Amino acid sequence: MSTTRRRRAQSPAPHVADGHDLIRVRGARENNLRNVSVEIPKRRLTVFTGVSGSGKSSLVFATIAAESQRMINETYSGFVQGFMPAMGRPDVDVLDGLTTAIIVDQRPMGADPRSTVGTATDAHAMLRILFSRLGTPHVGSPQAFSFNVASVRASGAFTVDRGAEKSTTVKRTFTRTGGMCTRCEGRGAVSDIDVSQLYDDSRSLAEGALTIPGYKAGGWGYRLYLSSGFFEPDKPIRRYTKKERHDLLHHEPVRMKIEGINMTYEGLVPRLRKSLLAKDREAMQPHIRAFVDRAVTFATCPECDGTRLSEAARSSRIDGTSIADACALQINDLADWVRGLDEPSVAPLLASLRHTLDSFVEIGLGYLSLDRSAGTLSGGEAQRVKMVRHLGSSLTDVTYVFDEPTIGLHPHDIQRMNALLLRLRDKGNTVLVVEHKPEAIQIADHVVDLGPGAGAAGGTVCFEGTFEELRASDTRTGRHLDDRARLKETVREPTGTLPIRGARTHNLRDVDVDIPLGVLTVVTGVAGSGKSSLVHGSIPAHAGVVSIDQTPIRGSRRSNPATYTGLLDPIRKAFAKANGVQPALFSANSAGACPGCNGAGVVYTDLAMMAGVATVCEECEGRRFETSVLDHQLGGRDISEVLAMSVAEAQEFLGDGTRVSADAAGGANLTAAHRVLGRLADVGLGYLTLGRPLTTLSGGERQRLKLATHMGEKGGVYVLDEPTTGLHLADVQQFLGLLDRLVDAGKSVIVVEHHQAVMAHADWLIDLGPGAGHDGGRIVFAGTPADLVATRSTLTGEHLAAYVGA
Repeated sequence: MSTTRRRRAQSPAPHVADGHDLIRVRGARENNLRNVSVEIPKRRLTVFTGVSGSGKSSLVFATIAAESQRMINETYSGFVQGFMPAMGRPDVDVLDGLTTAIIVDQRPMGADPRSTVGTATDAHAMLRILFSRLGTPHVGSPQAFSFNVASVRASGAFTVDRGAEKSTTVKRTFTRTGGMCTRCEGRGAVSDIDVSQLYDDSRSLAEGALTIPGYKAGGWGYRLYLSSGFFEPDKPIRRYTKKERHDLLHHEPVRMKIEGINMTYEGLVPRLRKSLLAKDREAMQPHIRAFVDRAVTFATCPECDGTRLSEAARSSRIDGTSIADACALQINDLADWVRGLDEPSVAPLLASLRHTLDSFVEIGLGYLSLDRSAGTLSGGEAQRVKMVRHLGSSLTDVTYVFDEPTIGLHPHDIQRMNALLLRLRDKGNTVLVVEHKPEAIQIADHVVDLGPGAGAAGGTVCFEGTFEELRASDTRTGRHLDDRARLKETVREPTGTLPIRGARTHNLRDVDVDIPLGVLTVVTGVAGSGKSSLVHGSIPAHAGVVSIDQTPIRGSRRSNPATYTGLLDPIRKAFAKANGVQPALFSANSAGACPGCNGAGVVYTDLAMMAGVATVCEECEGRRFETSVLDHQLGGRDISEVLAMSVAEAQEFLGDGTRVSADAAGGANLTAAHRVLGRLADVGLGYLTLGRPLTTLSGGERQRLKLATHMGEKGGVYVLDEPTTGLHLADVQQFLGLLDRLVDAGKSVIVVEHHQAVMAHADWLIDLGPGAGHDGGRIVFAGTPADLVATRSTLTGEHLAAYVGA
């Protein structure tokens, strides 16, 4: 028996009464888990620790929570299950003692502008009912205040059979009064296309006048306009008549035959609105995104002034306040307004609304407003918004699953989050938390540490026990629990400044500040103080600034680190050059794809109302490529074997000149590949497999993958937003070394952070506050970390001083 196991066996465990008080996992093998077996006490707070990629999320989310949700889905009828997402059983031998799992994770709440903080938490629904009852003038039911419901008026006729010769035709008019603004369709903003960016008016269509991505001369999209008959092919666009210009830009859809093929012609503007503007900007290819940024402007809707609501909905008021006014208030101010309403007829509604709003304040989100678009929330904010609906729940014996709930929280706010987690536990619930911060780990009743490493080097349980036992253990997490970064003895001198004047984005109050260049600058402050508004909203976006924010990376199960970073391109070219064939053969999404599974590696079988089944493709045995492609090798390895390598293994393989260079006469391809691999290793992803699907990566892994990709861009200023998200304590020091290397290479690095180790390592600190929302938005300190610790003039200063032991 290991030392840590023996210590656990000797420690008292009064909370484990019998087998019914445990969640038992036996033989879990999801992702990198290696036959993991563990017993988790129910109605207790269990924290799962370990380096990023050690298997925490695979155990908690992909195994325990996934099986709970799958079993609950099976209780519904087959008909209902047909409309639900299919969920396969996790790869585990035994999993019992489960209760209903409620997952509160960091996934974005949706980028639809109609989704707001209010609609996501039912607070807006309660406000709509309130205004439909108390608002004057009375404008209708609750849907009359909903910007998701359009006003509809329709009429029709139906026949009532009253027997022979007595049938009667009845005419009815149906009216539904919704609150949607007709101009912006409830979005609050309108878009306009700059037509000058669609073409070069000095050229004719025959000369390739269209400058829209995808409308290349010779392509079908281009030939549709060229052969439509509305224009003379050789006539420059600047000489078009008014009608010709209208036909090019705004013509209504019309069917026509082009080169023997039936096609639909319509003007460029409506076609682009349906294609490009209907897509998520972040999902676009870089060149298409650049075009949209040039050609499309977004402005506040002039009809509803950004409220998304119709004039009728805005006209109804309670004590002089409209529902638009109420939703625009900071939530803690809205809570005070609701408390001032005294109307017995809606007393239960007011009580419920007050509780919801007070939960926002309690969870540290009182600085938000209900009309804030859900898609603009950070991962930490989104997770805390999801918590709001559970704080007042009377459910017990539920399993709550959290993914780093302290993300985005200032050290001052972590204790409040801890109190909320403990409250959920004390109501008789099981709380499972994936965490890295010692302040959050220390409140655990039980700790499960996975590792010892990441990827193939992880996937085992290294420790089970209490926090104090973990601290005394010889595990990687235990050894680093008490790590503390030191203040720098000397700081770098700036090479210049980046001036910001009169910044007023969101809650910023005409902020003037000079951000030093050539050094590591850390921007701090409580959540909602204005940090991201200052950094992302005020630093000019130009070619010299590389901004890496918290928007998630996107990709399907076919996407992997090699495709996302662009690493696969030079590897494919090296394979092609070494074998005298086309690079497309070495893409599982193109010519080289296995015909049996279309390059997916697995075959998905739809079982209708039952969960679909994924089986390894028998033809390629999961390698994704056609058999003949695997006959082509580079350095003795085929493309599937290279994609199965970790970053560290690929570095060694592609860097071995004796094995690879002779095959790939074009060494430039391998040099480019090695640069990408080096950046992946620099951000702590050396263990990551090149062909691992992006959908299986943890939040921390995805963020660092994004950072590694952007590090390849040319720019003198790097702007990072909470880059330590998902980093284990043992990895923070390595990450600080990466920031130092960027600065020493001549870059200016600006980091928005809450981690005290990053604060202590900074050359310059800019602290915003003193509070959040309208209580923040000001610079409360600018100087060196040592000066802030010495003065302790702000909340950040107090916590940083305690951290460094000053």
